[in-house]
Amino acid sequence: VQLQAYGGGLVQAGGSLRLSCAASGRAFSVHDVGWFRQAPGKEREFVAAISWSGGTTRYADSVKGRFTISRDNAKNTVYLQMNRLKPEDTAVYYCAAGSTIEVVTTLNAKYWGQGTQVTVSS
Repeated sequence: VQLQAYGGGLVQAGGSLRLSCAASGRAFSVHDVGWFRQAPGKEREFVAAISWSGGTTRYADSVKGRFTISRDNAKNTVYLQMNRLKPEDTAVYYCAAGSTIEVVTTLNAKYWGQGTQVTVSS
């Protein structure tokens, strides 16, 4: 599975962005997917995850109620809708895929895409 994240950009605080994680490979639809982010000088951290069916989602406390993860297996794409963005959401965002939702909430996920920069101005 190869992943590519895109959709980042510069947005004012309170604004919205939608990130996409596009995957290649027929097996993508049976993989769980997670989003992570890494701010300058900080460790990469978990943001959100979704099961292969879309029936189970997980969120970091810092984004609950503001971010929504979803997927369209027909398009081999997972989305991260980010609303009410804050300057502290500024980071490079990565998507990752793995065999269980527990795995894709950690840095042990098997497949990783390159990151996309999100910058939130105050």
